[in-house]
Amino acid sequence: MNCVDKIPLPNGLIMEVYDLSRQIAADTTKVELLIKIEIKPEESFFSNREQFDLTRKIFGDVVFYEHHMERTFVNSIEKDTVLNDLLASFKKDSLPYLSHTDFARRFCLSKYSDIVKNPYKYQRPS
Repeated sequence: MNCVDKIPLPNGLIMEVYDLSRQIAADTTKVELLIKIEIKPEESFFSNREQFDLTRKIFGDVVFYEHHMERTFVNSIEKDTVLNDLLASFKKDSLPYLSHTDFARRFCLSKYSDIVKNPYKYQRPS
């Protein structure tokens, strides 16, 4: 993974941008972008200690927001332009949401909600 940019957000989080592009033929590239934000759950995000503890038990001390974007069969000459266009589009559409002061809390709560709604996804083999 090649980190091409780290963008500090107004809410204190850092958005990391990774270029996962790879050549798939002599003149063709799969352009792939990964956006990643590390979020540390805090007890104050949750209604009670049990919710916080369960979230940390499943995800650990860090929860990751991740978003993938890709374009396949891109002419290799246009790779950088397509990558920059994907990033510009993501920033335009998503930065206001990711920059919100309450984003980290809401994201952690959504992870907790997913644990409750889909416990089978988080069961560990015994």
